[in-house]
Amino acid sequence: MSRRTALAVTAGVVVLGGAGAFALAHAGEQPPSVAHSAARYAAPVGDRAGSLTFTTDVTTSSGVKDVKVLAWPADSPFAKKGLTAKDMASVESAVCKPSGGDTVRCTYTVPVTRADAASSPRGVWHVAVLATSKHGDTKLVTKAADFKVA
Repeated sequence: MSRRTALAVTAGVVVLGGAGAFALAHAGEQPPSVAHSAARYAAPVGDRAGSLTFTTDVTTSSGVKDVKVLAWPADSPFAKKGLTAKDMASVESAVCKPSGGDTVRCTYTVPVTRADAASSPRGVWHVAVLATSKHGDTKLVTKAADFKVA
């Protein structure tokens, strides 16, 4: 094998090896995924306040930076125009705790007063979640869970 051919083959192996390592590094950076979401609504009774509790599992290889949660009535303007990540920018965040591997269990709980319950639209509500990874990747699930206000 000539010296020129050997150098070309060696350079090709280095380039392909570098590209493979780059691809493997980026393959490990998966965007967030949202799973096992559930919402529980309890209306206020007597002097006792009610609550809305939402839980979900978020998985991302780079770690979770933030998980925002928004409950919205099924007949709201979001139903017609669609909910966006921009709509979620100023909503409250869930509290997340590690639950194994690259997954965190996030919980969002808010009290529901009698006044809140009286002024809330009746019917089906959806819970939206916006998960953001430490690398800045996002996942928006507009209907992660549902609950009913009677």
